[in-house]
Amino acid sequence: MATSSSDNTALVQAIIQNAIDGIITIDVRGIIESINPAACDLFGYSSQEVIGQNICILMPSPDRDHHDQYLARYQQTRVPHMIGIGREVKGLKKDGVVFPFRLALSEVQLAGRIIYTGFIHDLSREKEAEEQLRQHSIELEGLVKERTKSLQKSLKELQNAKDTVSNSLQKEIDLSQLKSRFVSMASHEFRTPLSSVQLSASLIERYALSENPNITKHVNKIKSAVTNLTNILNDFLLHERLDAGKVEPSFTRFNVVHLGEEVTEEMQLVSKDGQDIIYQHTGVESEYKLDPYLLKNCIINLISNAIKYSGENTFIEFNTKIEGNVLTVVIKDYGIGIPEKDHAQLFEPFFRAHNTGTIPGTGLGLHIVRRYVMLMNGSITFESNINNGTSVTFTFPVQP
Repeated sequence: MATSSSDNTALVQAIIQNAIDGIITIDVRGIIESINPAACDLFGYSSQEVIGQNICILMPSPDRDHHDQYLARYQQTRVPHMIGIGREVKGLKKDGVVFPFRLALSEVQLAGRIIYTGFIHDLSREKEAEEQLRQHSIELEGLVKERTKSLQKSLKELQNAKDTVSNSLQKEIDLSQLKSRFVSMASHEFRTPLSSVQLSASLIERYALSENPNITKHVNKIKSAVTNLTNILNDFLLHERLDAGKVEPSFTRFNVVHLGEEVTEEMQLVSKDGQDIIYQHTGVESEYKLDPYLLKNCIINLISNAIKYSGENTFIEFNTKIEGNVLTVVIKDYGIGIPEKDHAQLFEPFFRAHNTGTIPGTGLGLHIVRRYVMLMNGSITFESNINNGTSVTFTFPVQP
């Protein structure tokens, strides 16, 4: 059975009257012709109060002052500014409160005349949630900065203590005790709050109600700061374990190629834009007896340095070779290089090359790598020039 025109009209009216979003129609002069209950609730007016009024009564300044000019200009030029384009605007309630909403405006030809229909979606709750997330992000960023300053202060105090000790045995013992206390304090006092900050940053990112580049930027800054601090703590803990003699190599036979491919895949995920880690193995043999855990840590440390001290769109070469029962590992980058005057001190604890600038680091990474290599009866050499990259080579075992 065909549906009559009156039935269609009643259906449309029922939909408009029960819509959860506001719907308002105006004529070519901007006079309100109809408003549904959702829009009345949103603006705080009854339909009798707004029908026949200019739409400007629902707008705050300066939109109120320019609306009629815009409507006239559109009718003359037919160049749309808002019609057919959804955008975020502000509305004015009867009690004077200004609130945000998303407006979708369309032009309709009806019975030989033109009317404009506006669909209004209130954004007040979304904006309030965004503001709460922004404030929470600021608070977390402040917490990270506070923790960072505290840790930097402790690191500075430790460095000053190292610089002032003499060669006497007693002062060496004092420095060792100071370092142990610091490591213990850092481990317990910083790890728990850093984990909380990292978790909160992830939750902010997960529960953000809309895509907001400012929220994403601050969350990424928080995560980056936490990662840097965690890496610093890990370096100190590894150094302390080595000094305490708690690291013993466990020699097992493993596949060097599988390890190399695994490390390459992991480090490629954290590389800079355009950086490419190229892995290659030379030799018929692929298995070797060594401590795979310590070797992997050495390789990761050096590739991390290569990523950190090289620019975007650069290559990092990672090669392994087994020949004559000797394993050779080479990591080469094309980054900032190491000044020649710093070569002699490069493997000393807490030493950093003079051209590292503001790039974060503790000066412990290469020292730990060298000690790991020595524990596995290996040797380590390097070649480096300013602005021409660095090449580091491990060789196992050391030949007599």
